[in-house]
Amino acid sequence: MAIDALSDAPLAGLAPVVGRDARILILGSFPGVASLAAAQYYAHPRNHFWTILGTVLDEPLPALPYPARLARLKARRVGLWDTIVACQRSGSLDASIRNPVRGEIERIARVARNLEAVAFNGNTAARAEPAWRDAGYATLRLPSTSPAYTRPLAEKTAAWRALARWL
Repeated sequence: MAIDALSDAPLAGLAPVVGRDARILILGSFPGVASLAAAQYYAHPRNHFWTILGTVLDEPLPALPYPARLARLKARRVGLWDTIVACQRSGSLDASIRNPVRGEIERIARVARNLEAVAFNGNTAARAEPAWRDAGYATLRLPSTSPAYTRPLAEKTAAWRALARWL
């Protein structure tokens, strides 16, 4: 089997989006190809993240331009980042991630001093849960918003409503 040269190139993730007054941080695993290309979280058009979070927040997030989406999250005291900040990967599947570099909890703790909880978008992101819990944060595992996780949208949305406690 030939090795894809691009899969060996290290990839860097996106910068955290977190305000000083954030109460909850939502962590994904690592941005997919579409998100890296657009330099935007959850840019793949079939990802349910913006639809689900818009429903939970009662905000028209999918209809807004990306900068306005981020502004609405910050205004609602919601932060956004990934558990993996760099890795090697071919394609967008979490199963293809190699040599992951985890994000530093201290980086967020220095900025978001009111942070109470961390929510993990999917099982790969949730592998970092023990470290965040040990750092003193409440944690919440949520179903992945990825189109690769094929549970019904209504089921995913119902689970994500658990964020309400920190919104």
